[in-house]
Amino acid sequence: MRIAVINRDRCQPRKCARECEYFCPPVRTGDETITFVDGKPVITENLCVGCGICVRKCPFGAITIINLPDELENPTHRYGDNGFALYGLPVPTEGRVTGLLGPNGIGKSTAVAILSGLMAPNLGRGASWKEVIESYSGSALGDYLRRVVEKGVKTAYKPQYVDRIPKSYSGSVEGLLEKTDERGALSGLAEKMNLSPLMGREISSLSGGELQRVAIAACAARDADVYFFDEISPYLDIYQRINAASAIRELSETRSVMVVEHDLALLDLLAENVHLVYGTPGAYGVITRPKGVRVGINQYIKGYFPEENIRVRSEPIVFEVHAPRAEKDVPLLAKYETFSKRYTSFVLEAERGEIRRGEVVGILGPNGIGKSTYIKILAGVEEPTTGDLKLKLKVSYKPQYLKADFDLPVQVFLRKITPEFDSSYYQSEFVKPMGLENLMDQTMEELSGGELQRVAIVGCLSRDADLYLLDEPSAHLDVEQRMMAAKVMRRFAESTERSVLVVDHDIYLIDLLSEKLMVFEGEAGKRGFAHPPVKMREGMNRFLASIGITFRRDEDTRRPRVNKPGSRLDRSQRETGEYYYYADDVA
Repeated sequence: MRIAVINRDRCQPRKCARECEYFCPPVRTGDETITFVDGKPVITENLCVGCGICVRKCPFGAITIINLPDELENPTHRYGDNGFALYGLPVPTEGRVTGLLGPNGIGKSTAVAILSGLMAPNLGRGASWKEVIESYSGSALGDYLRRVVEKGVKTAYKPQYVDRIPKSYSGSVEGLLEKTDERGALSGLAEKMNLSPLMGREISSLSGGELQRVAIAACAARDADVYFFDEISPYLDIYQRINAASAIRELSETRSVMVVEHDLALLDLLAENVHLVYGTPGAYGVITRPKGVRVGINQYIKGYFPEENIRVRSEPIVFEVHAPRAEKDVPLLAKYETFSKRYTSFVLEAERGEIRRGEVVGILGPNGIGKSTYIKILAGVEEPTTGDLKLKLKVSYKPQYLKADFDLPVQVFLRKITPEFDSSYYQSEFVKPMGLENLMDQTMEELSGGELQRVAIVGCLSRDADLYLLDEPSAHLDVEQRMMAAKVMRRFAESTERSVLVVDHDIYLIDLLSEKLMVFEGEAGKRGFAHPPVKMREGMNRFLASIGITFRRDEDTRRPRVNKPGSRLDRSQRETGEYYYYADDVA
């Protein structure tokens, strides 16, 4: 089977009519492969031979032709002619947390919207609910969908984009949560999610992290049979993610919970089973049958799903165990003395430390503890209140919050930064692995959050500098993109002997790219203390002990795995003080 997908946002028929008139003429009649409907091209899929000429000819990269296996002939849902197609749906399981894992733009949110009753599947042909139920009759999914239509199952849904909540609700946090508190669980959720200080605040005044915590609590407070959480980690630090996971696991003891998540450590902690989603982002997505969470995540990391006989990645993601380098063999880049930064209600104190050449240092700690302030001081954006920080280094800095308030194509933006843009090295080391090829003609203003983040990472690494500072590079990126970004940053540091400091809340990303770690402690919003860079083992033991979780390495992939709280291995590691793998795991 062959499907054609046209990206309507990129398609500009008036501009390209002269260039590809043979393929996209103003008017066509008869049995031509490409016709026009309402001024937009439509490809007749049963006539398309998949020659790929139209794909290469389209100057905007708007056309995609994909050959699919015969068993994917009937989609569960399709967004109109030549639109995105979704194949299959997961099924919620009572008493369990079920995870959905896959790239952005692959159909996870569409599946959740259908299962929660917010959207009706059309089977790719405008089918009614009756036809949908008949199509899945005799299966657990068919029984579930019938109950959704007949209102025999009550669902609660936490949306992906929490920043849209203020547009649909105006009022106080307390007012919103009281409306959703159908189980009488508000007081417990408010304590677990640290919402008490926010109760009197207006929804419109909340930050992204505060909105995320309120949205999770509002969903969990509902009295539902099935709960859907579409991404709980964005804007939250690791402490808040652990608290959210605890609240969701309590729900799953008697009800069904489904979670879409890109933080693999969090998904590992939360879920009992997981559905993997593969395909081509923006074109089609296929949802696999459920797998055990360990098996599913391992298959995703390896890039091969044996039950489906599908390879989704040419190379596996490799979690290497690096033997620590002897410091005498690593040249010193810079050292700094103790310094502090004081604001009206917050003070950051940084202990003396040093940065060595070619080193990647990860930075972990809760929100509001001074990590971004520390990075800004190293970058020269802020001045310390006490202490003299004369690094005398060229610094490249990617801030936490990105703004693209200029109408400049991506390739022009990158060409302005580096003369190496057209070199094969630059294209193979940055542009291709970060997936920027199809973004080159788009302006910075047109980019989504994830696209802008990838361009900003490459832009930061493209500058000629001694020290590279990246604040939360994983924000808005899916698992695949996070792992690739980690690989690019690590390889860049090793090949150029440049030093890189990375602030992030994704422990997998920090584990993949760092050889040293800085841990920030203190009281959020009041005081922060920056410990100097130390070896990963020492830093992770300090950090994991502070949040009360233990890690082990997976025997198969060597990836870090969160031990289930109270498990035999969790208790054993706590007793020995080894929160970050056993000693023989890193020998």
